[in-house]
Amino acid sequence: MAYLDSISKLFPVDSWLVERLRQAEHASREALTAVEEVCAFNHLKVLRAFQDAGVTEFHFQDSTGYGYSDLGRDVLERIYARIFGGAAGLVRSQIVSGTHALTLALRAILRPGDTLLAACGRPYDTLATVIGLGPRVPGTLREWGIEYREVKLDPAGRPDLAGLGAAVAEIKPRLCLIQRSRGYALRPALGVDELARIIGAVKAASRETICLVDNCYGELVEDREPGEVGADLVVGSLIKNPGGGLAPGGGYIVGREELVEEVAAALTAPGLGSELGAFENKRLYYQGLYLAPIAVREALRGAIVAASFFQDLGFEVDPLPDAPRRDIVQCLIMGKEEALLAFCQGLQKGCPVEATTRPEPANLPGYADPVIMAGGTFIQGSSIELSADGPLRPPYVVFLQGGLSYLYTRVAFLMAAQEMVNRGLIQEKWR
Repeated sequence: MAYLDSISKLFPVDSWLVERLRQAEHASREALTAVEEVCAFNHLKVLRAFQDAGVTEFHFQDSTGYGYSDLGRDVLERIYARIFGGAAGLVRSQIVSGTHALTLALRAILRPGDTLLAACGRPYDTLATVIGLGPRVPGTLREWGIEYREVKLDPAGRPDLAGLGAAVAEIKPRLCLIQRSRGYALRPALGVDELARIIGAVKAASRETICLVDNCYGELVEDREPGEVGADLVVGSLIKNPGGGLAPGGGYIVGREELVEEVAAALTAPGLGSELGAFENKRLYYQGLYLAPIAVREALRGAIVAASFFQDLGFEVDPLPDAPRRDIVQCLIMGKEEALLAFCQGLQKGCPVEATTRPEPANLPGYADPVIMAGGTFIQGSSIELSADGPLRPPYVVFLQGGLSYLYTRVAFLMAAQEMVNRGLIQEKWR
């Protein structure tokens, strides 16, 4: 029996939806082939980095206490630096999220009186809170006397390079934050070529300004990384792309050696830096990174077909199905609150974990609006596993990401669509 034909026999999905998905896959075959080629290159890149680092089973051993002389941790950090284009790396389980990794880097580099310049407009909700732009909370950068400026995006949602260069020349910021993915905004994710142009504009105006790239959701999507085109620091989360669905937590910072060591001092203590930090379950971090190109490929396959499928069902999508991919996030513009809720609640029914849970919107720390989050993940909050979320504000966008196995994510897409059909939010036009 064909795989797609078996779905409606095992799950409560109308056969016409399965047929629309089949046609979406067929229409997407060129984009899917392009994803395969990038994955193949990145898998070889990762393999070469492992081999050149001389990884052995010894490196998977746990460390305890202070974590002194943890060779497995040190080798893992060298591999991350190699893959993401830095001279040094900091990879730690003690980093709890991508926002935490970025906060560490910002606090380590910036001092009272320094200016932080955002190159891509207002950062996403949780990072805006860290800066001091959101709800009043203790410990923000503004509270510590750090100035904040931003350069608005152009009308197409792209960085304004001329405006950025002028702003850098005028204020000489200590650090320029470049956000690769879109957060909860409908603007294009940045490709590595565009990152190179942004970094070039900053450095042309001020050689001393540090360029920090928030690489979350963008790792291993293209055949180059931000550190390979001049980024001074590159920051991300291990429960997104580079953890491959196996890393149980953590974050990474790679870049210039002296800057990475400053971040390490912020994580532990001045004078201790990267020498300390016990690390357990290292095999999962190594194996997750080794499998990360495949996990990213599966997530991209799901994003491409979801774009084609839901566009066919009448929704606006961004990026379009055949557009180049710069991160793993796919936006589906629902247009109304009930459609956003139905999508997320239906997708949850197609997940391997907590499929009987009904997600509901809630007020979450660091977010300006109630947010609904769906995803039956083996690791809590793991965005490389299939998940979907969105704030309850117009135009009610689903931010879909992840999916370790496209064979499974197809079921989740169909369950989301079926939930909307059941609630009268999608009409069958093809019978």
